[in-house]
Amino acid sequence: MAVEIGTRQEERVAGRVWTVRLDPDGRPAAGAVKLSCSRPACADQRVPGGAAAGRRAAVGHVNQHLAHIRAGGGPRGTAWCACRAADCAWHTPDPDTLTKRPGGARPPGGTGVRCGGPVVLAVYADRAGRLWRIAELCARCAAATPNCRVLDTAPPPARATRAGQGPGQPAEPQEPAGGTAPEGVTALFSDHAPSPTAVATASSPAAGTAPVPRSRAATPATPAGASRRTKRWGKIAQRIVPHDLKPDSLRRELIELGDAFRAHQQRPEPDLLHLAELHERKARAFRQWAEVTGTDALRHEADRAQKAAHAARDQHENRDRDGAVADGTEDADGRAVERLLTRRQAVHARSVLDHAATHAPYPEAEVRLAVLMLTLRAARAGTGNITGQDLTGWLAAEAEPVLERLITAGWLRVAGTVAEVMASRSETPTGFTVPTLLPERPRPFAFGMNNRSRISGWAQRVVGDRKLRKKKADARTRLLALYTAAHTRPDGRLGPAEDGGLHLGRTAAFCTFPVGEVAEHAEALIAADWLTEADTAGNRLRGRLTERVLPLGGLL
Repeated sequence: MAVEIGTRQEERVAGRVWTVRLDPDGRPAAGAVKLSCSRPACADQRVPGGAAAGRRAAVGHVNQHLAHIRAGGGPRGTAWCACRAADCAWHTPDPDTLTKRPGGARPPGGTGVRCGGPVVLAVYADRAGRLWRIAELCARCAAATPNCRVLDTAPPPARATRAGQGPGQPAEPQEPAGGTAPEGVTALFSDHAPSPTAVATASSPAAGTAPVPRSRAATPATPAGASRRTKRWGKIAQRIVPHDLKPDSLRRELIELGDAFRAHQQRPEPDLLHLAELHERKARAFRQWAEVTGTDALRHEADRAQKAAHAARDQHENRDRDGAVADGTEDADGRAVERLLTRRQAVHARSVLDHAATHAPYPEAEVRLAVLMLTLRAARAGTGNITGQDLTGWLAAEAEPVLERLITAGWLRVAGTVAEVMASRSETPTGFTVPTLLPERPRPFAFGMNNRSRISGWAQRVVGDRKLRKKKADARTRLLALYTAAHTRPDGRLGPAEDGGLHLGRTAAFCTFPVGEVAEHAEALIAADWLTEADTAGNRLRGRLTERVLPLGGLL
């Protein structure tokens, strides 16, 4: 009998898991992501078009797997919980269990949530939009996993009692019958509410399944009559707020903030000003939490929240009250233009241009262009990566002598010889250091990592413009292209409206050529379809960016 029971237990199969994830592919400026799936039959895909296109491709891939699962009978009632096979690492601990332990520590030997309930098919999506997981798991684990959506519930395996089988012995598992999800079920990743399809399936008398509990993340706020123990527990930024955290005002603020962020995620449209206020409150609360506990990770989270608040306000500045494109991001005909830089990022870009003009060790245009591009790559940490292809793309035949001059002047340090740098490729880039930009020195720039990457990509787009390359534009003409792109009004015209153009002296000084040559290089930009017109009368350079390069405009 013991052998027979063991055989029956072994007949239960492991819950299936499909994991789809997005990772950067190549250099950030390439704007491509890699889509990979844990199923061996699914080859990795390279998706151009940035993170948004990658997320659309990932969701489509997930829905393809869901269609195959439906065609194959849906979730299997005889499957073991896949979350339990992963040591229940997918979900958060039970709050009732956490409040029994000082500091909200996880109890030993598990998370405090026992597996149970029918087998369900659930989809999990992380908040960053980089990972999706389809899994067969028990209803309790699905309910305890934030950002998890139940799509279908398997019917329980039929219980067959053999002669001599005791009441406590396991039943004979059988293949699920009729476990196919209804047609039209697709994965929705931004809604934490329970799936209408799953609820309908679970509550249907014909389905023969037990109701699936709601996800813990979707549980409404604690009512006024709830126990004091439940009120003292909360979660924010994937961190458990300890029930005994002092002072009480800090604990209450953290709990309220966690609830407020989750409520904001349920909004059909984001309120950017409200989100910025939440991030500012979070920054203050996490700094106080860090002072109480002495945890550096909390201070880092506070800094991230402050940057997120600035980013949300920047996004709000570029939108009107209805969430549409605001004035300043439209062309002369009133058509919306998808700008590469926001207004604040354009201000930062102009500060980098001024810094390069002031701190270049030599006055030549080729040196200034190299200093500008290398400064953008090393603006945050003083270090970066470079390849020979980058240098030749910026400076052509002048790349090697310019690199030697920067190293000789002490402005640049590279890991290796100049010949090794010129021979390096994207798969084996060479590290470099700009000593004046190292963190121990006074920081010349006030922007963060994301803004640095965006501004660097903008400069690379300008310098590497295909028509400028086709016309064999030299370093001085490319510097003029950078200067004009950074100093444009929303309609593409050069210079502030009150000045009526760019000052010829300042323009020529940045581009390192005499004032009398401004018109000549402006004509080169017209030939390269960069400017529609150019006029240098009255000591001003007047002109307008073409429609082709209008998204690169800096929005004065």
